[in-house]
Amino acid sequence: MKLGLAATFGALLLASAAPAATQQAAAPARTILFVGNSFTQGAHSAVRNWRAGSVTDLNGAGYGGVPALFKAFTEQAGLNYAVSLETQGGKSLGFHFDERRALFDKPWDEVVLQEFSTLNREKPGNPAATARDTKRLADLFQRRNPRVRINLMSTWSRADLVYKPGSRWSGTNIAAMAGDLQKASEAVCREVGAVQRVLPVGTAWTRAFDARIADPNPYDGIGFGTMGLWAYDHYHGSVAGYYLEALVVFGAISGLDPTSLGKDERAADELGLSDEQAVALQKVARDELASRRGGRCMVSSPPR
Repeated sequence: MKLGLAATFGALLLASAAPAATQQAAAPARTILFVGNSFTQGAHSAVRNWRAGSVTDLNGAGYGGVPALFKAFTEQAGLNYAVSLETQGGKSLGFHFDERRALFDKPWDEVVLQEFSTLNREKPGNPAATARDTKRLADLFQRRNPRVRINLMSTWSRADLVYKPGSRWSGTNIAAMAGDLQKASEAVCREVGAVQRVLPVGTAWTRAFDARIADPNPYDGIGFGTMGLWAYDHYHGSVAGYYLEALVVFGAISGLDPTSLGKDERAADELGLSDEQAVALQKVARDELASRRGGRCMVSSPPR
């Protein structure tokens, strides 16, 4: 009698588990690929190797970076993404196409492309090469999956190029470089029809400066009570800078309000950001995305 009851109970457990298993099999993880350089790697910060095991580094370098932050945000939001990255510090999108495309020449649901910080080493701010290489990459991805969604990231103003002499942006307002990169990225997006939208990371940094949440000048020593978004080289991001980058990517791609992550967001706690800092950066990301909704190359789905 006991064996019969046990067998019956076991059968009931299997039957109850079957719908969940079937549902899980019917909804595979959405795939997303990040292609970029040190700004995607999270270089010069604790973000670089954080939770590297949660994502797939196609180069085997063991980076977690911004893709791992994105993965953490999606998990907390109840979303299912399989996240991969292919990165190389100091390189352009052209390098990834010419030297690394065999690693990512496969179907993807979503792609995030991040160009060199000045777009072009020889001609800073010139988007011609970015447009050419974005199109080459987009054609590759569309051949594998015609429905792939391609995102082009626009990055931040480099303090070392604004506050030191010898740069195109020397002596300008800290917002100028990020604004120029945003405009150039939008021009590339309009030229390359396969690109759905520009991810406004750099202008989100500018918004954080304007709101006095982050220090706009790391050279003058005036920034009490604000966060530093740059690393020690005033070029790459700090933990807070990469956190804001990942929030913008998360909000744009998921369509969710970044503030839905809230003060208990786990990545911020693990990386040493306070509850107040995490929420402040979430609000900046939300507001920047909301300001860029609608229209060609803008964020297509409002945070909700």
